[in-house]
Amino acid sequence: MNSSVLLRLMVMLVQLWPCSPSTQSSRTQKTVQSFTAVRRVKRGWLWEPLFVTEEQISPNPVYIGQLKSDLDKQDGSLKYILTGEGAESFFVMNEYNGKIYVTQKLDREKKSFYILRAQAINRSTHLPVEPESEFIIKVRDVNDNEPQFLDGPYVATVPEMSPEGTSVTQVTATDADDPSYGNSARLLYSLIQGQPYFSVEPKTGVIRMASQMDRETKDQYLVIIQAKDMVGQPGALSATATVTINLSDVNDNPPKFQQRLYYMSVSEEAPVGTTVGRVFAEDSDTGDNAAMDYSIEADSSDAFNIITDNETQEGIILLKRRVDYESKRRHSIEVKAVNRYIDERFLKEGPFEDTTIVKISVEDADEPPVFTLENYMMEITEGAESGSLVGVVTARDPDVDDSPVRYSIVHSTLLKRLFSINEHNGAIITTEPLDREIASWHNITVTATETRNPEKISEANVYVQVLDVNDNAPEFPKDYETFVCENAVSGQLIQSISAVDQDDSAEGHHFNFSLAQEDANNSHFTVKDNQDNTAGIFTAKSGFRRQEQFFFYLPILIQDNGTPPLTSTNTLTVTVCDCDTEVNTFYCRYGAFMYSLGLSTEALVAVLACILIFLVFFLAIVTIRQQRKKKPPFSEKMEEFRENIVSYDDEGGGEEDTEAFDISALRTRTALRTHRPRKKVASEIQSLYRQSLQVGPDSAIFRQFISEKLEEANTDPSVPPYDSLQTYAFEGTGSLAGSLSSLGSTSSDMDQSYDYLADWGPHFKQLAGMYSSHTTVGD
Repeated sequence: MNSSVLLRLMVMLVQLWPCSPSTQSSRTQKTVQSFTAVRRVKRGWLWEPLFVTEEQISPNPVYIGQLKSDLDKQDGSLKYILTGEGAESFFVMNEYNGKIYVTQKLDREKKSFYILRAQAINRSTHLPVEPESEFIIKVRDVNDNEPQFLDGPYVATVPEMSPEGTSVTQVTATDADDPSYGNSARLLYSLIQGQPYFSVEPKTGVIRMASQMDRETKDQYLVIIQAKDMVGQPGALSATATVTINLSDVNDNPPKFQQRLYYMSVSEEAPVGTTVGRVFAEDSDTGDNAAMDYSIEADSSDAFNIITDNETQEGIILLKRRVDYESKRRHSIEVKAVNRYIDERFLKEGPFEDTTIVKISVEDADEPPVFTLENYMMEITEGAESGSLVGVVTARDPDVDDSPVRYSIVHSTLLKRLFSINEHNGAIITTEPLDREIASWHNITVTATETRNPEKISEANVYVQVLDVNDNAPEFPKDYETFVCENAVSGQLIQSISAVDQDDSAEGHHFNFSLAQEDANNSHFTVKDNQDNTAGIFTAKSGFRRQEQFFFYLPILIQDNGTPPLTSTNTLTVTVCDCDTEVNTFYCRYGAFMYSLGLSTEALVAVLACILIFLVFFLAIVTIRQQRKKKPPFSEKMEEFRENIVSYDDEGGGEEDTEAFDISALRTRTALRTHRPRKKVASEIQSLYRQSLQVGPDSAIFRQFISEKLEEANTDPSVPPYDSLQTYAFEGTGSLAGSLSSLGSTSSDMDQSYDYLADWGPHFKQLAGMYSSHTTVGD
C-alpha cells in the first residue's frame, strides 16, 4: 500500500513540474520511460492461483478468479485483454474488472491445465498500462474415472503343493484420475472369489497361495480380483479382473499297480523276442513326473526281460530265451515299477515304486527234433578208404512222446558223391577217398525229421576237415628256360631253381636238391643246394660246342621233409646258345627254334625266297585271267558296227548324222511297249550284219536288225543298253521350246526358221548366231 501511494505522488510531481514546453515535453518523455522501467521491474498485477473444477455443468459462466492491476482506479479507464489456450472458447474475461469465467465443461483427463496471457491497456491512449503476463489455469480433478485392468484376463501357473504365501502373479489396475489430488486415483485390491485358497495384497495386487493344493484333486481355479479407488471409501468406483490359476504337476505320487498278480502264457515254440504280455502301473502325475522304468526283480530261470513303452508307460515282458514245456511248465517273476524322475521334497511321502507278481505258463507244442550241438566239427585223413567213419550226429524229439528221428544230408552234387549218413543213428561215412589238395574243408547240412510228423524238421551244420598226409612229391613251380653260352666258363651260374609242394607241412616245407644218381658224375653241370628251398645250376667245365651237343637234360632230384619223405625227379633242359658269356634270351630262343626244325639260316632264306616267287607268279596269273574276262563277246566287225550306232548318243547331231541314214523309223511313237518274248537272235546276228554291209541304210533288212536289237534291249532289263537310241523316244516331252533334235524331223532345216532363238536370252545368244548365219548361207 505504501508503494502505491508513493507512486501516485511521483506522478503528481511530474505533472506539476514547471518548465518550458520543450523542456516539459522532454521531461514528460523521460518520466514515461522511467515509469515504464519501474513497471517492468515491479509488476502491478494482483491475482491468486486460478483453479477450475472439471465436469462442471452450469447454464451460466462460472467465476474462476480475477486479474487486477494495482493501477486500476475502478474508473473504467483500463481495459483487460485475455489471450492464449481456451480464450474466448472455454474462458472469458470481463474487460472492465478482469474477472475470468469458464463457459464450458472441462475434462482434466483430456487437458489438465491451460496457459493464458493477460494485458491491461489504457482505453484512451491504447498504451499498455500493464505488460502482457502469462498465467495458468489448472483443472481440478474429480473422481469421474473408474479403475481399469488393462492386461486382463490373467492366466497364471503355480506348482501344486506350493507352501502358503507363495507368489502366484500380480494384477495391476490403472485410474485416469489425478493421483496428486485427493484419493480419486488411490486404489485398493480385494479378493471377491478364490477363498480360502488364495489371497491378494490390498495395495500391490500380488496374489499369493493361502493353502497347499493338490493338482490331482483340482487342477484349475478361477479367481476374481476387485480394484476400488478412493481407498475403498463410500462412493468409490471399482473394476474386477478374472485370473485363471492352473496348478502344474509335481512328482508327488508314486506308481501303483492295479493288479497284485498277473497271469500270462507263452508257447514253447515262441522265438526269442516274442512279447509275452504287458503290465501297467498307474501314476496320477503327468508328463515326465509319470515316467517310469520297469525291471524284473526275481526270475530264477532268467528266461524273460522287460522294457518300457515310453508312449503308454507300460511294461512289455519279452522272451529272453526259449522255454521248454518238458523242462519247466510255469515261471513266476516279480516286476517293479520305479519313477524315472523323483522330487526329493516328497521323499518323506514314501518310496516312489511298486511291485507285482507275474505268473507265466508254458504251453506245450509239437517241436522239431533238437540236435545235441548246433555245429559239429569232424576230421578225417585224406586218402581214407571208402566207408570210413567221419563222425556221428545226434538229435532227439524234445516232446513227451519222444518220436523216433530220421537223419539225412542236404546233398549237393559233390557232397552226395563224397558222403552218406545212416538215417537211423546219424553216422556219417565217406563214399570215396578224399583229397585235401582238392578241398581241405567240406560243409555238410544234416537234417533230423520226426518219423510221426515229417513236417517237424531241424538242421545242423557239420564241418569236416580233411587232414593232410604227405602224398605229393615236390616239383618245379614252372618250366625253366635255361641257356648256356658256348664260351661259358667253369663255375658259372646259369639257372636258379626252386620247388613247390601241394601238401601242407606243420613245420614248414624244406626241400633238398641234387642230381639224380644216374647223372651224379655229370662232367658238364653241378647242382648246389642253397638250404633255403632254392638251388643253383653251375657249369662244371669251360666251353660248349653246339655242333657236338645242342641240348643237355639234367635230372634234378627234389626231396621234401614229410613223413615219409617223398622224392621226385624233374628234368631241366639246358640249351647251348651261340653267345660269349651273356645270354640273349630272344636270340637263343630263335636258335633253338631253328635247331628244332633242322634248318640252317641259309636254308631258311632259300625257302622264303621260293615262297615269295611262287606268290608273285600266282598273282600274275590271277590278274591275266581277270583281264580276259572283261573282253566283250562280239568280234571286231561287230564292235565297229555297235560303235556306229552308239554315236547317236550325241544329242542335236543334225544333218551330219542324217545324210547317211534315214533313222526316223527308230522313233517310237508311244511310250507303251508291248512285251514280246525275247528272240534268240544270236544265230542271226552274223547274217544280218553281213547283209547290212551289202545294202544301204534305207534297206528293210537294216531297219529290221535295228528294231530287233531295240526291242531286245527294251524287254530284257539284264542286258546292257547297247542300243542307246531308245532314249530319243521321249526327248522333248513337255518342253515349251520343243525338241531341238533332228531325229524327229520330217523336213529339212531349210524349211525351218530359227529367229525365235534370239528371244531366249543371253544364254542362247551364240546358238542363235550360229543358226542365223546358217540360214543366211542357205539363202
